[in-house]
Amino acid sequence: MAEPVDRVLPWALLLRVHAAVLPQLERALAPHRLPLAWYDALLELNAAPGRRLRMSELGARVVLSRERVSRVVDELQRAGLVRREPNPDDRRSLFAVLTDEGRERLRAAAPDYLAGIEAHYTRHLDDEEIAVLSRALARVLEAEERR
Repeated sequence: MAEPVDRVLPWALLLRVHAAVLPQLERALAPHRLPLAWYDALLELNAAPGRRLRMSELGARVVLSRERVSRVVDELQRAGLVRREPNPDDRRSLFAVLTDEGRERLRAAAPDYLAGIEAHYTRHLDDEEIAVLSRALARVLEAEERR
């Protein structure tokens, strides 16, 4: 008879990997003066249509609490990397918009960010493992985002 599968172990390992790799990525971005939270927000804005998102949309896409997103956008705005614009369709909401300087800083930091991911995460996995992890995590994310 097969031993039961530890269904909590993958979660525990995911959290430990996250905790181990994040500081490495922070160090990779430090020369660019871009904390990881800033990079995450800039990355999402850069990928959005018109390089703009409503604050609530940005909050749903980044790996930050809603309160933290507002603070990060404040910091990015002070640094000239993002600006806020009123939403003409909904006076109650604002857009976060990537500035040209924000895009330049993101592009300058991207090679170091991607090299950090390779050095501290993907180099430990073969292509098949990456594909399996990607499918599995995408399935969990899709299910939870539908809630």
